Amino acid sequence: MKKAKIYIPNKSPMQSGLGKTNKWILEFESKDPTINPLMGWESSSDTLSELKLEFSSKEKAIDYAKKKKIEFEIKEPKKRKVVKKSYGDNFLN
Repeated sequence: MKKAKIYIPNKSPMQSGLGKTNKWILEFESKDPTINPLMGWESSSDTLSELKLEFSSKEKAIDYAKKKKIEFEIKEPKKRKVVKKSYGDNFLN
């Protein structure tokens, strides 16, 4: 079976909150991407690379991959650093 990666997608740059960032995605890696000579786009004849499966937890994604005998790699999300500031901090320096 193909290799897949399990990860939490980054939030969109247009998104200020953390909504819809708690889903884990199982996505297959594309083999042999080629450049379309007409348009210059990257394309592939592999249809599994178009498949993205959503899971509510990392454990469910791992269980699914193990059940289907899919080789996988887990990419852990980076922790956000939250710096608490107040309006008054702008005038202290």
